[in-house]
Amino acid sequence: MTPAPAQAASARDQQIATRIGFFIGGFGVSAWAPLVPYAKARLGLEDGTLGLLLLCLGAGSLLTMPLTGPAAARFGCRKVLVVAAAALCLTLPFLTILDDALSLGTALFLFGGAVGSVDCVINIQAVMVEKASGRPMMSGFHGLFSLGGIAGAGGVSLLLMAGLSPSAVALAVVAILITALLRAKAGFLPYGAEGQGPIFAIPRGAVLFIGVLCFVAFLTEGAMLDWSAVFLTSLRRLDPSRAGMAYACFAGAMTAGRLTGDAIVRSFGPLKVVAVGGVLAAGGLATAIAASSWIAGLIGFALVGAGCSNIVPVLYTAVGRQDDMPDHIAVPAISTLGYAGILAGPAAIGFVAHSLGLTAALLIVAVMMTGVSLSTRWLKA
Repeated sequence: MTPAPAQAASARDQQIATRIGFFIGGFGVSAWAPLVPYAKARLGLEDGTLGLLLLCLGAGSLLTMPLTGPAAARFGCRKVLVVAAAALCLTLPFLTILDDALSLGTALFLFGGAVGSVDCVINIQAVMVEKASGRPMMSGFHGLFSLGGIAGAGGVSLLLMAGLSPSAVALAVVAILITALLRAKAGFLPYGAEGQGPIFAIPRGAVLFIGVLCFVAFLTEGAMLDWSAVFLTSLRRLDPSRAGMAYACFAGAMTAGRLTGDAIVRSFGPLKVVAVGGVLAAGGLATAIAASSWIAGLIGFALVGAGCSNIVPVLYTAVGRQDDMPDHIAVPAISTLGYAGILAGPAAIGFVAHSLGLTAALLIVAVMMTGVSLSTRWLKA
């Protein structure tokens, strides 16, 4: 499935398009977050019902990810990315106007499927583009996803604060996404990863090992999103209006780490980045837990973000270098395991916190990140 030379854009255009693709993924999914309270109020939902509806988004992502890799191999990354991004743009406005739980759940499922497809295929493209370049680029690619997340959540919040309706804001987001998609389209690869394999495949060998590490890394990110503010308010008595600073410190440090990560990986090597990153994240959690002041807690959560920042990009590079499974099967496999960590992890932490306390639950996460650090003796990156 090798393209004719005229079909493919230049290497520089491919790299720019890959960065824009990651930005589209981060911007699109994060734009929904500030709109959630409006949907809750519009439908008059209880917290439990809202939680079930939000699971539809994750279910859509998990179910479509294994399909998009083979689709990209057959039709090319460009076609799949354009279709998935168009589906994202089409479904987002409906999330602001649907007024019954069944239709909103269906729209969230479709929206999640679009988000998962974009995320999966842009990672497949990133693996191929990085291989072709011969130098580390994955951290920078993922950094654009983080920037997109900050821009999406922050920009939508500002527009809502300015008095725009949720529907108007959603249309503004769609306009930005379409503009970005048109800019990037020519640089998306007209082919997918080569190789044969079934649509659904159980991860094995190196892919399973890398997938488990991704699960832990994404679980830690999910824990910071859902539990860092709760930790500071319940155990450090921080005013709830300031508790959001915990995740802001984590996300800010992670974004900075990823934007500088390619140079860090070149200087120190991928294995050392994972080893030090795992220790730094575990130490940050330990600092947040042991510190008596909320300021020290914020520093600890920032250390978690810095430590986690380049672990996942290195793991995606590693999956592109293994030969146990073809890339178009392996990348969706570890992406699915990663998303499972984000979805299931925070809930599992909640169960542990209910039985043993939140401090014990976060300590378990710190131990798991230490395990990621120790994994470098078996990881081939």
